[in-house]
Amino acid sequence: MKNNDWKERLNIVYSTNPDFRYETEEDNETETLDKKQQKLRVSMEKKGRGGKTVTLVTGFIGKEEDLKEIGRILKSKCGVGGSVKDGEIIIQGDLKQKIIELLKAEGYSQTK
Repeated sequence: MKNNDWKERLNIVYSTNPDFRYETEEDNETETLDKKQQKLRVSMEKKGRGGKTVTLVTGFIGKEEDLKEIGRILKSKCGVGGSVKDGEIIIQGDLKQKIIELLKAEGYSQTK
């Protein structure tokens, strides 16, 4: 094995096959669509969050870094906390209408 990088094979213990190749997961992220082509959905959710209300933004197609940037902008303009997990933006509080307005101002015209 010429490429003997141990970080790529962390959970592999041992193989007796001399021709064994470690398979690594390569995340092929899709390219980020244009702002006008993004179909973002803003919804409210309370279930499974200890009774706290959060606003979810879903439907983003693109790279994780771009999604995190949108989440950072929304959190700072709303003045609240939140996070970006599993392809959705979670904003604390009941801010559905304000987030829709902010996204449309950023250029996401197909936001509902």
